[in-house]
Amino acid sequence: MNKQVEINIEKLMLHGFEPGDRLRIGQALEQGLKEAFAMQQVGVPKGGDIYFADAGSFQMQPNAKPKEVGNQVANSVFRKIKET
Repeated sequence: MNKQVEINIEKLMLHGFEPGDRLRIGQALEQGLKEAFAMQQVGVPKGGDIYFADAGSFQMQPNAKPKEVGNQVANSVFRKIKET
């Protein structure tokens, strides 16, 4: 059975990053989540929906590339979804 997952991120707070990196970070986040869901089975949470997921915060190296940041955010979000 083909399962579909729809994720709507209303707010993503990124402090200390260049405004020009926002799009690339968002693209890496999207790709990272697609890959994570494709590779692992995640059960449907009780009620079917997750209305809020605080994936926490983390520190990045000052020279981190947008793709690295997006992947780290994707991993944090995915872990939080799996816990639900």
